[in-house]
Amino acid sequence: MRIRDLHELPKLRDSMSYLYLERCIIDRRQRAVEAIDKRGRTLIPAASLSVLLLGPGTSITHEAVKTLTDNGCSILWVGEEGVRMYAQGHGETRRAYQLLRQAELVSNPVTRLEVVLRMYEFRFGEKLDPTLTLAQVRGYEGQRVRRAYERASREWGVPWHGRRYDRHNWNAADPINRALSAANAALNGVCHAAIVSAGYSPGLGFIHTGKQFSFVYDIADLYKTTITVPIAFYETAQGEYRLESRVRHTCRDAFYKLKLLGRIVSDIHHILDLSKEVLDAGAATDTDPARPEPWWTPPGMSDSDPIQGGDA
Repeated sequence: MRIRDLHELPKLRDSMSYLYLERCIIDRRQRAVEAIDKRGRTLIPAASLSVLLLGPGTSITHEAVKTLTDNGCSILWVGEEGVRMYAQGHGETRRAYQLLRQAELVSNPVTRLEVVLRMYEFRFGEKLDPTLTLAQVRGYEGQRVRRAYERASREWGVPWHGRRYDRHNWNAADPINRALSAANAALNGVCHAAIVSAGYSPGLGFIHTGKQFSFVYDIADLYKTTITVPIAFYETAQGEYRLESRVRHTCRDAFYKLKLLGRIVSDIHHILDLSKEVLDAGAATDTDPARPEPWWTPPGMSDSDPIQGGDA
């Protein structure tokens, strides 16, 4: 377990923050939860957490899961230091209208490319020609990212030979690649929490595709060149002692200072160009999770209209 005084845990915004735990038992205590390990018991401010990252060696009780869920805290089961994500508990919202709009946008090649172009503009402050192909957009993106690595390498005096790491041998990577992986894992966890809490699917990505976390990678990429890349190079320049741990803590402090979690959801709304109607739809479901929503009816039809083209 990495943090001992949880009352000083930085908040990403009011009542929102994240916490990584490993090698402990998490149980309910009165109306809160606590982590138990060989050093004792530590209360966890469940009402102040947005996401709890469970690393190797953790066990969590049914009552603890229920308490966290009641407080709108997402739970992610992750690898050591949060490097990989294996599973998730559901987020805070119970409505699905934003998810439906996400699925609509990603399923249409025209609207999907429009979202990709907005992502590029968001990241680099530059509008691209809408007639570009997806391959050309990726080429521009790759150039800008490579320049960001080279710029950080010069600024902090850390040698850079490219993004290289072995997923099966963590220590085989050089220090800067390990630092980048640790920083990006922390960023992925926060983005994942924001995505599921807002009712989106982490699997419906626009640039990344084919994995359960494709949209997480899309959204995390929006912030890497301005947050995790500088942090990773800065901490690597300070030396290798407890490098990954220092990187995670610096990321945590940066997320708090930048109020990142509070920004992610609004940034997603902007990138997907969601209307106020979509954002407001189903709001009553969040206050009454058992409330039924209307049945689906095709546009322009009422429930009493005959279904066209069916057999009599």
